[in-house]
Amino acid sequence: MREIFAGMPWWVKWVAVPVIALVVFGGLIASIVGFVIGLLFKVLVFAALVGGLIYVVRKFMAGSSSRSDW
Repeated sequence: MREIFAGMPWWVKWVAVPVIALVVFGGLIASIVGFVIGLLFKVLVFAALVGGLIYVVRKFMAGSSSRSDW
């Protein structure tokens, strides 16, 4: 592979090949990036919901600490 690129101009190695790779694999790369961003967003929403639930439960338990039903 190195011998093939040795005789090529610089713009073939550094411009044309990456552009062709982006055209061929662009949809795949975009879908992977979209999946990762969506997963991170879902993790953040999950963490916020769990944190809110813990906050509400602690507030409720602090307000009803005089009762010992549990």
